[in-house]
Amino acid sequence: MLLVGLTCIVLLVFTTIIHYEVLRTLTTGLSGFGIPARAKLIVVFLGTFFAHAVEIMLYALAICVLVQFPGAGTLGDNSRFSLTQCLYVSAETYSSLGDGDVVPGGDLRLLAGVEVLNGLLLIGWSASYTYIAMERFLTDAGDNGKGQVGPSGARTDAPRSTRH
Repeated sequence: MLLVGLTCIVLLVFTTIIHYEVLRTLTTGLSGFGIPARAKLIVVFLGTFFAHAVEIMLYALAICVLVQFPGAGTLGDNSRFSLTQCLYVSAETYSSLGDGDVVPGGDLRLLAGVEVLNGLLLIGWSASYTYIAMERFLTDAGDNGKGQVGPSGARTDAPRSTRH
């Protein structure tokens, strides 16, 4: 249990650092490029997706290593154990999909619980970052002949609905 707990702490630290560095790089790197706002948003999506893929891979590698240690836990049917299976379990756990077709056993259940919470936090972080980036890029894009863009990214000359 101690080994799995320490692995959880190490993975939490590393995935947070990876996520921070990717988002920081996107922030500093995209501000100087003269590409359209839409292209910048595509880069943001690809960058955050890359960060999540690396983080899922780290968890999958940790699962692979921990299954090899006696007493650390199992991952479904040991006769079908592979890195691909670890990646699958990690991706469905990280995203909180949780089909339940491959279930961690033993102390690996702690790692699975931590991965779900970590994945939810990092996915939420990516979502809020993407929203803020979209707002900033659209505001920086300015008018472009399509009306003023307000701080929320909405056109300020667009008619507002009134509710009675």
